Amino acid sequence: MNILVTGCAGFIGSHLTERLLKEGHSVVGLDSFTPYYDRRYKETNLVGIKGNRAFKLIESELSAIDLRTVLTDIDFVYHLSAQPGVRASWGNEFQIYIRHNIDATQLLLEAAANCQRLLGLVYASSSSIYGDAETRPTSEQLVPRPISPYGVSKLAAEHLVRLYSVKRGVPAIALRYFTVYGPRQRPDMAFHRFCRAAISDQPIELFGDGTQTRDFTYIDDLIAANLACLREGWAGEIFNIGGGGAVALSDVIEHLRAIHRHPLTVTFQGGVLGDAQHTSADIRFAQARLGYSPVVLLRDGLAEEYRWARLFYA
Repeated sequence: MNILVTGCAGFIGSHLTERLLKEGHSVVGLDSFTPYYDRRYKETNLVGIKGNRAFKLIESELSAIDLRTVLTDIDFVYHLSAQPGVRASWGNEFQIYIRHNIDATQLLLEAAANCQRLLGLVYASSSSIYGDAETRPTSEQLVPRPISPYGVSKLAAEHLVRLYSVKRGVPAIALRYFTVYGPRQRPDMAFHRFCRAAISDQPIELFGDGTQTRDFTYIDDLIAANLACLREGWAGEIFNIGGGGAVALSDVIEHLRAIHRHPLTVTFQGGVLGDAQHTSADIRFAQARLGYSPVVLLRDGLAEEYRWARLFYA
C-alpha cells in the first residue's frame, strides 16, 4: 500500500513509519517540525528512514499544502501530527492547538472525503479526552470530560473524525492512546526526563506526589494496534489502546532504580494543571475487534527506553 503518515518524524510517527517500510509498504511522511521541542530529536528519529527509497518526506504544515494532491495515490492514512502537551495548552498558546489539532484535522478529513481511493484513516486520539474519569478501567462508552485545553482539542478533532465518517463516508477510526513510552519518547515526557536525569546524575523532578497512576503503553504494542487497523478498519469506531494496567509513578521510579543500579534523588514538584490523577484503559473492545493484546511489561519497556537514552546522550 501507499500510506501517508502525518507527524512521521515524531516519537510514534517515526516508529510507525519504520515498521510500515519494513512490512513492504511505501510511505509519504509529512511533518512540519514545529518548535515545541528541539528539531534535532526529530532529525535523529529519521536517521534510519530517510535512506529508504520507499519513503518520501514532505516538510510542511497540513494547512500549507494541497492535501487532495497529496492523497491522490494514497491508500491509507495515519494522522498522528498534533501539538502535544497538557501544561503548554493553557492561555494564548491554545491558538496553536486549535490550528494544529482541530483545523489541520478538518482540512485532512475534507481532502479525504474527496479521495475515492482511500481505504482507511486512523486518527491518533488521546486518553486526555477522558479527564478524571468517573470509572476505571475506562471504556469507550464513558462520556469524555477533558480537564485541559489539550484534551479539548483532541476530543474536538475526534468528533470531526466521526462526523466525516458518518456524514461524508470517510473510512476513519480513532485510537485513544494511553501514555505511550519507549525509545525516542519526546524529551518533555516523564520517562524520558527520568532516564535523562538518572544518566546525568541529576535529581528526578516528579510532578505531584507520586501516587498518581497511568496506564503506560509500550511503543511496540501501540504500533501493533495501528497495524491491526491497516488490516481491518471499521469506519466510525473508537478504540482504547492501553498497556493493560495502571501503575503509580512512584513504582516507576523504583523500577528505574533497579535498572540504573545507582542511587536516585527525587524532588517533588507541584501538580500540573490539567493532569488527570489516574488513567486506566478498558481495552476489551480493542481485544475483541482488533485482536489487540499488549505484551511488553513496564519494567522491560522502561529498561529499553533507559538503554536507548544512554546511547542517545552518550
